[in-house]
Amino acid sequence: MTGADIVVQILADEGLDVLFGYSGGAILPVYDAVFRFNADHVREDGSEPLPLIVPANEQGACFMAAGYARASGRVGVALVTSGPGATNAVTPVRDSMADSIPLVVISGQVPTGSIGTDAFQEAPISQIMGSCAKHVFLVTDASTLEATLRTAFHIARSGRPGPVVIDIPKDVQNAPLTFEGNRELPVRGYRSRLHAVESATLADAHCAAFFAQLAQAERPLIYAGGGIVAAGAAGPLREFAHAFGIPVVTTLMGIGGFDTTDPLALHMLGMHGAAYANYAMDDCDFVFALGARFDDRVVGVPDQFAPKAKAIAQVDIDPAEIGKVKAVDWHHVGSLDTTLDRLLAYGARKGFRKDLSAWHAHVAGLKRAHAMNFCRDSEAIQPCAVIEAINRITNGRAIISTGVGQHQMWAAQYFDFREPRHWLTSGSMGTMGFGLPAAIGAQLARPDLTVIDIDGDASIRMNIGELETVTTYGLPVKVVVLNNSGDGMVRQWQKLFFKGRFSASDKSLHKKDFVRAAQADGFEWAQRLENPADIPAVIEDFLAFKGPAFLEVVIDPDAGVYPMVGPGATYAQMITGDWIASRSAPVAPTGQPTGMF
Repeated sequence: MTGADIVVQILADEGLDVLFGYSGGAILPVYDAVFRFNADHVREDGSEPLPLIVPANEQGACFMAAGYARASGRVGVALVTSGPGATNAVTPVRDSMADSIPLVVISGQVPTGSIGTDAFQEAPISQIMGSCAKHVFLVTDASTLEATLRTAFHIARSGRPGPVVIDIPKDVQNAPLTFEGNRELPVRGYRSRLHAVESATLADAHCAAFFAQLAQAERPLIYAGGGIVAAGAAGPLREFAHAFGIPVVTTLMGIGGFDTTDPLALHMLGMHGAAYANYAMDDCDFVFALGARFDDRVVGVPDQFAPKAKAIAQVDIDPAEIGKVKAVDWHHVGSLDTTLDRLLAYGARKGFRKDLSAWHAHVAGLKRAHAMNFCRDSEAIQPCAVIEAINRITNGRAIISTGVGQHQMWAAQYFDFREPRHWLTSGSMGTMGFGLPAAIGAQLARPDLTVIDIDGDASIRMNIGELETVTTYGLPVKVVVLNNSGDGMVRQWQKLFFKGRFSASDKSLHKKDFVRAAQADGFEWAQRLENPADIPAVIEDFLAFKGPAFLEVVIDPDAGVYPMVGPGATYAQMITGDWIASRSAPVAPTGQPTGMF
């Protein structure tokens, strides 16, 4: 087999059912091998075993692969060419690294003998990606290609998942090789560290220490992050929380890891988290952090985070996260699902019980007194009303992807998420343009579910070319653009902290006719919504349409995202806006520039 044939055979062996990529000279041997493989292995229904989805650009391809991975839990794969093709993949690779998403990017490279000569479409991808990916391979010895590919998939999905980049020179793709069928690289250091984590067990004494701290608590709180979703630990988390009656808050990435309609759920905390979730964190006396990294959007001021907590316990699969931001009193490095199962079994065996009725009553009071809300009698469309309407019809069962900005936070706040992997967003990197291609990948991963991209007018512009990808492949993706004519989140910060100097955030972006653009790209259902009274009927028609559908919603340009914890402020000082009750006077905005955006 050629090296290119081996690449495709391993993709098939790994169980891939769809690929994403944009062609170019340095990756053409692999593309030809995909074509030949599909021609030789046509399924009984006439479909291809490895369909290749071609986007508008390589960033779109990689975000589609990431959306596929986020929605399915499987490794997503993108095939790109050398030079600009591979450099267009840098942002999705870094995005996937920051959010712990299993991704394999296979990039073509100029022939081995031309590397370092500034050959046409050459870029030093191994160096560029080295600081962005979980691991990078440059395959200069063709005999190691098969082992490298298999190892890349192992690294991407194991431990704390992440993106792996394989840079394959064109001569390696063309090299005649013998396919062994089972080769992997030794990578002894990685395998040793991984084995230590995956085989870690909780001794009875360690379990006893945890429950001794929990026994001292009157107001315990679980703080669940994206690790719950990555580990497939939503079930164990639910059982643990219910067994011991502990309320749960989640991070942005942890949304869906605990059913938001559950009585113990407090939804999202943090900079734009629910006021009651943030107040609960302020009031709790024991924090149990699960797959959460205490990032700046949650912790803000570290020494004032969970100020009444007498103890913090932390479980994570990555030892680097233990005590990184907040000192912890108990910790375990290991898989979240097995850890929670072990603690649950130990607690049950010991008959651990704790009367938390007073804490439950307090939390219920917070949820009533500080419920999420917005202006419900405005003459302009309020974005949250649109999201509530979609949520009522989908009943929290749809996959929601977003771009980045105000629309992202409104979606996180006002949708119900009953299951993991139904919430796809660029969390740590905050990459505008993520939503649409991620929705495409998710729809291919989960054709059985409704997939909705909630986007902003500025964010969707970043990858608006992928509208045509939706219709080219006949995907029933639903796209909602909340149009406030500019960068709404930037404007909100400029209003609060830069004395209303709206520098370049408006951009005078009023010329784009999104509906006509969608129609030009083949959307048969494309409408604009401008009247609040039309929301129920239009949303119902939009979601009921069988194929791709596009809805532009002209929203109140002054609508803000609240609550909001300003830079340098604590949860007690968060700004709750005009429609959410605050239990303390918020800190007045300084009108001065800030280092925390």
